[in-house]
Amino acid sequence: MKLSHFQFNLPKELLAEYPAENRDESRLMVIDRKKQTIEHKMFKDVIDYFDDGDVLILNNTKVFPARLYGNKEKTGARIEVFLLRELNAEQRLWDVLVDPARKIRIGNKLYFGDDDSLVAEVIDNTTSRGRTLRFLYDGSYEEFRNKLTELGETPIPKYISRDVTPEDAERYQTIYAKEEGAVAAPTAGLHFSKHLLKRLEIKGVKFAEVTLHVGLGTFNPVEVEDLSKHKMDSEELKITQEACDIVNAAKAAKKRICTVGTTSMRAVESSVSSQNTLNPYDGWTNKFVFPPHDFSIPTCMITNFHTPKSTLLMMVSAFCGHDLMKRAYEEAIKEEYKFYSYGDAMLII
Repeated sequence: MKLSHFQFNLPKELLAEYPAENRDESRLMVIDRKKQTIEHKMFKDVIDYFDDGDVLILNNTKVFPARLYGNKEKTGARIEVFLLRELNAEQRLWDVLVDPARKIRIGNKLYFGDDDSLVAEVIDNTTSRGRTLRFLYDGSYEEFRNKLTELGETPIPKYISRDVTPEDAERYQTIYAKEEGAVAAPTAGLHFSKHLLKRLEIKGVKFAEVTLHVGLGTFNPVEVEDLSKHKMDSEELKITQEACDIVNAAKAAKKRICTVGTTSMRAVESSVSSQNTLNPYDGWTNKFVFPPHDFSIPTCMITNFHTPKSTLLMMVSAFCGHDLMKRAYEEAIKEEYKFYSYGDAMLII
């Protein structure tokens, strides 16, 4: 498979600027790989496809308010600082992206907040837009983290052209988010409401939670024609023994195992044992799933509609089968499904 196989024309108006009014009332396209059929449903109908003992694998990462705006010393120029990851808690070192980057050099200071109570010094260049910052704040570590949360805003993706609203803090977060560390939401999970999860639980469906802290690499389009040459950014991953036990018991019982989102899928595919069972994991993964790929654990997946040339689209192609996926995407565009982070969903069985 080549990069050009993943190019398609996506009308701008199909990029979702806002989420559906209710989480579980977005649209759901159901793709049956065996029957080669495509059906149109509502997301809450997902319950009809799961029974007692089936498992949903959820990514419980929590998005933190990663986008800050500061002012450069002397010039006062407004600079966006996007927090990627903490490098050292004690020294308050962070890996960040800055925009506009050309103005930000080693030794520059940036001031945040109306009272300039938070200051950051640029101590290294990492990539064209990447910098290492050391934050200077007069207070304990906990107070410093609270200050970041207070000054930061929800990091909704750049394709959304509107300003962030207070609702985004709630809606750009799954209702089962627990472990803080993501700078982008695992968006397939955004469709689950408390009520829908409760109904699935009553039906006997089990939940296995994994933690993959989604980084911005998720959004990087692939730029090499030969997919095997693409390098994924590493993301932090944790899979507990408890999650493995739930998944492996379901696998042994031949139950349906569904990864909710490409991030859950990547988590699982990063830690498959030689017996094709799920192993615990605690570390980093840069697993890139693209066709052809042999999936040994999940039997179905829930995912949103992805943009052209994205690694997410390549994973869906590998799982769904490329021709069926292309047909599904053509139909999604024709039926005006909403794409991307706040868009509609697809269930592949």
